[in-house]
Amino acid sequence: MWWIYALLSALFAALTAIFAKVGVANINSNLATGIRTIVILIMIWLIVFSRGEARGIHTLSWQNIFFLVISGVATGLSWIFYFKALQLGNVTQVAMLDKLSIVLTILLAAMFLGETITLRTALAAVLIVSGTLLLVVK
Repeated sequence: MWWIYALLSALFAALTAIFAKVGVANINSNLATGIRTIVILIMIWLIVFSRGEARGIHTLSWQNIFFLVISGVATGLSWIFYFKALQLGNVTQVAMLDKLSIVLTILLAAMFLGETITLRTALAAVLIVSGTLLLVVK
């Protein structure tokens, strides 16, 4: 079932890139990011409250809170740079470079979470980097 959610995530990430490229035209990219963030904030809290999931907030540990906060900071920085890149560059190239996060995630997961990098995973990472270079380098 996880792969269905992952495919839906990929679909909506692709739509995000297309819609954002049009949305940042002729406006400040930080303003665009701010507007997008407000929409996301409202949307997710409506989901949390409508599903009764807010009651679990008292079970959060300080570790949960700390890592969710720094994850939020990383997400915010990612969005700020992504929107600026979309404003200045070709959406295909920006999206492809952004997907190098997959390779970085593989490396960071091995370093910090102890996940194993198999030959298959390493080969996939090499192909991602190769494909990115092929698309981006002129």
